Formats: sequence, C-alpha cells, structure tokens
Amino acid sequence: MSKNLVIIPTYNEKENVEKMIRKVFSLKTPFHLLIVEDNSPDGTAAIVKRLQEEFPEQLHILERKGKLGLGTAYIAGFKWALENGYEYICEMDCDFSHNPDDLERLHQAVNNGADVAIGSRYISGINVINWPLGRVLMSYFASMYVRIVTGMKIMDTTAGFKCYRRKVLETIDFEKIKLIGYGFQIEMKFTAWKFGFNIEEVPIVFTDRKEGTSKMSGGIFNEALWGVMKMKIRSWFRNYNRQ
Repeated sequence: MSKNLVIIPTYNEKENVEKMIRKVFSLKTPFHLLIVEDNSPDGTAAIVKRLQEEFPEQLHILERKGKLGLGTAYIAGFKWALENGYEYICEMDCDFSHNPDDLERLHQAVNNGADVAIGSRYISGINVINWPLGRVLMSYFASMYVRIVTGMKIMDTTAGFKCYRRKVLETIDFEKIKLIGYGFQIEMKFTAWKFGFNIEEVPIVFTDRKEGTSKMSGGIFNEALWGVMKMKIRSWFRNYNRQ
C-alpha cells in the first residue's frame, strides 16, 4: 500500500476531476487520492465513482451532505488519512491552479526532513499566472499582514498546496482549528509553526483555473483578516508543548 495520500476537496469540478485523477496517478511517486465531495449538483461524484472501478485500490471518495467549507473538508480528509495509516498527506485544489507535477517536489521535501512542505507562490518573487493584478496584490499583502500579526517567517501564508508528515496532523487538535475558509490554511500553518515543526517552502508557479468557476469571495478575505487577529490572541492562552 502507498504511504502517500493526496486530498482534493471538490464542489462542481466535473470539467477537471477526471483529468486531475489521471494526472496524479501518472506520477512516478505512488499516490493514493481521496476526493472530499460536497454534494456537487454537476455530477462530480458520479465521475469519481466511475473511475473507482478503474482504480479500486488508489481512488477513494468521502461524500458530504453539502458545501460545508474548505476547512471542514480538509479536516474530514485528515481524519480519514490518519485512520487509514498514511504517512505523507498532501492537499491541493482540483482546478489545476496547483500543478500536480509539483506533488513530487513537496513529497521529496518531507521525505528529506521537512515536517510541512508548502508549495509557495512568493518564496522566489511572485509566481502567479492569469490572476488580475488586484487579486495578486491582495493575496501578497494578505500574506504580509499574516507575517506581521503572527511572527511567522513563511512567505506564502495562505497557500493551499501542502504536504504534511503524519506526526504533524496527529499533534494538531482539529477541534481547536476555528477558521473554516481560506483562513484555515493560515491557521494550520500557524499551529504547526507554534508546535515547532520544521516548515519548508518549495517554489511553485500558480496558474489560475482554466475551467469551472472560482470559489473565491469577499467573505473569505474578511475571515482571514479578522480571524488571524483572533487566532493570534487565542494562541496566548494555549499550550504548544508536544507530547
């Protein structure tokens, strides 16, 4: 059995999901895939189930009742990964904004000693393609704001393309993760950093989705803005000693 799992949350990704699954399974590193499916009305789940007949050992689906938030999708996936004995657990988007080829580099980073590897858009300049300038600046300055508030030295604090060692996810109490939108990505990094885990940024190029629709909204940035401040204050009253 593969020790490596990729978790991909999906909502209305029928244009991308089959191509993504086939691409991940074509990589040299043997990955299993868990699709966390939020009851997409476009038939995404049916495509995944059809492909499970072709990839019965590698492809798994976790179906949820509806669109319950990115953070809760990943937490459901993390719990499933831990229950099923995976050692390296990656997360990425379904829309090819994260290049699946980079999974190999993230996996290599954790294999070589990192506890968390981040696919980073900003560790070597600004590597974003097809985003309007306003969105690039908002994302870049959001990361800067998070660094100022938290003290983390991570350049891409909002990145959603990551690979964790199992021990990191075993250490984090998911009940204490409060942010469920894109702020979830910040809170997971912050918590791993507070526990003293070794976090490494791997440069990637981020390309905006070509097919399907973006899930980005103003509320997401609001949560990140105010949520980060509350997260920092909560951290003053928490113990980050590893057992």
